[in-house]
Amino acid sequence: MTHRWGYRRWDGTQHSAADDVDGLFGELADDLLYHGDPDAALRRLLNGGFERPDGERVQGLRELLERLRRARQEELERGDPGGAYHELAEELDRVVDEERAGLRELADDARASGDDRRRQVTEEAVAERSMALDLLPQDLAGKVRSLQQYEFASTEAREHFEDLLERMRQEMARSWFDQMSEALSDPDPAQLERTRQMFDALNRMLEQRERGEALDPGFEQFMERFGDFFPSQPETLDELLADLAAQMAAAQAALDSMTPEQRAQLQALAESLFEDLDLRWQVDRLADNLRRAVPGAGWGRRYRFGGQDPLGLADAAASARRLGEMDQLEQFLQSATSPGALSEVDLEQAARYLGDDGARSLDSLARLARELEEAGLIEQREGRYQLTAAGIRRIGQRALSELFSRLAKDRAGGHRAGHLGTGHEREGQTKPFEFGDPFTVDIERTVHNAVRRAGSGTPVRLEPDDFEIARTEALERASTVLMVDLSLSMPMRDNFLAAKKVAIALHTLITSRFPRDFLGLVGFSEVAREIKAQDLPEVSWDFVYGTNMQHGLLLARRMLAHRQGTKQIIMITDGEPTAHLVPEPGGDGYSVFFNYPPVAETLHATLAEVARCTRAGITINTFMLDATRSLRGFVDQMTRLNRGRAFYTTPDTLGDYVLVDFLEHRQASRRAVRPA
Repeated sequence: MTHRWGYRRWDGTQHSAADDVDGLFGELADDLLYHGDPDAALRRLLNGGFERPDGERVQGLRELLERLRRARQEELERGDPGGAYHELAEELDRVVDEERAGLRELADDARASGDDRRRQVTEEAVAERSMALDLLPQDLAGKVRSLQQYEFASTEAREHFEDLLERMRQEMARSWFDQMSEALSDPDPAQLERTRQMFDALNRMLEQRERGEALDPGFEQFMERFGDFFPSQPETLDELLADLAAQMAAAQAALDSMTPEQRAQLQALAESLFEDLDLRWQVDRLADNLRRAVPGAGWGRRYRFGGQDPLGLADAAASARRLGEMDQLEQFLQSATSPGALSEVDLEQAARYLGDDGARSLDSLARLARELEEAGLIEQREGRYQLTAAGIRRIGQRALSELFSRLAKDRAGGHRAGHLGTGHEREGQTKPFEFGDPFTVDIERTVHNAVRRAGSGTPVRLEPDDFEIARTEALERASTVLMVDLSLSMPMRDNFLAAKKVAIALHTLITSRFPRDFLGLVGFSEVAREIKAQDLPEVSWDFVYGTNMQHGLLLARRMLAHRQGTKQIIMITDGEPTAHLVPEPGGDGYSVFFNYPPVAETLHATLAEVARCTRAGITINTFMLDATRSLRGFVDQMTRLNRGRAFYTTPDTLGDYVLVDFLEHRQASRRAVRPA
């Protein structure tokens, strides 16, 4: 087989699987940033659903379970299984009424004939049959059994009763085994005997398997002989048993959903209908065997039907089976804790109860983790999903793109600078050569100038005015430590996500545009700790109280101690310092002192660390979220001491401030070397 592929220019309308994965990852990005746990983020997406780039809504498990519960309620309101009992009783009463009418007609004909002997015999027979009808049992099964032994005088009543018996047998048989209903209700003795033999062989196989014995007959031999009873043609004994058990459990559930009186009457009716065929015993035997062989088929279920229309026994059993399948699907969905667990769902069954769009949503949810894994964005380690390096970069790129998109609207061009000059770093631009410039000749531009001046012809002769040199700039490295407040107040005030998004974006900006620069990360709450770049997506807030700026500044200062170039600390916080380190007696370590509201001792310890940073040539720029009056007062002191800057901002504008300030600070560190 040959394959042909065609290519055409991308016009933005073509669908790409990469777009789906990118959109899917975008749905996870904020959750990953907020909680730092891919497993938890996937579970939340699994439960809440998401929207694909093409606009299709993928329903989450909560929506699908609610839809399933509505379908279940609609099924319960379809009808009343107990109505079948009343319908049978009413139809038997009509048979009796037809027989009484026939008896009256027979007596009237005899009286009208003028034959006294005929009249006398007829009246005696009518009286005898009328008494038999008067003495019919009130219970359904007893009435059927008595009418089976009754000699009908009315042809219409007899045919009606025989038709009713056949329909009741078929209804009973369908409620047990829908596929075998014709065989069970067939009055032909040879067919009934073959049906009994099939049940006996099936029961023997089940009992042999339970005892651990070899099957006789084997499943293949059984299907060769009795396969016509099973149009679905099961391929294994387990498949056959699962189907039979589901049908019998549903039939029992339909009976158990009736009143005890109705249930007893219908069970007695079944015995009276099949007692002469030796089938009822075989059916009961099979039910017992199936209960032990397939205990999870839903035995013991019962339902509170609320419909008004009567349901036949077969319809009630079918409804109970559908309800059982819905219950199993609901349990399966409720127990699904990861997208991979949905891979075993029966999509055809799901489509029956959730609709085609619901089944598509389940399929999309099942492929959720696999698509991200195949794209290289997440991977499993020790049974849990974790972000890969590519996933971390993708989150950073999204955060950076989001922040720069806002910058483009409000500060067009504010993040660019063009300090021209000469030095060791080429800028990609050229200038005419001037005396004293480094002779970094741009050959292409120089020759082009000579050719354009002289026109066509060779040789090409160069003149001093033809020469152009590459513009260069001298760059200093910038070293930055980003301090992020991880205290409990950050998520409580909805500030944490914005701060973490800025940290990711800043890391991506520096590694992609300024690879020579250094960026360190410090998280601080009750104590401070260094954060590795690869661990940043999984960082979450600390469930402790305390904002230990002093320890954070101490770590940041040590991280910058041996770095080159301009040094700065960017601190993002929403609280004033409430904790600091206190040396242990004997100098063996430190303990944490915490107090809220802040005490003078903590403020002095923090400002002392600010002074050390200042002496080390480190600028501290502070971004305050939800700044209180006391926080403003402290930050003002810190700014005067360090000569850094303070920004009063909100979560919505934090990224704009940080990126613009960082880029302006970064550009200020460039020294343009001018021509001599």
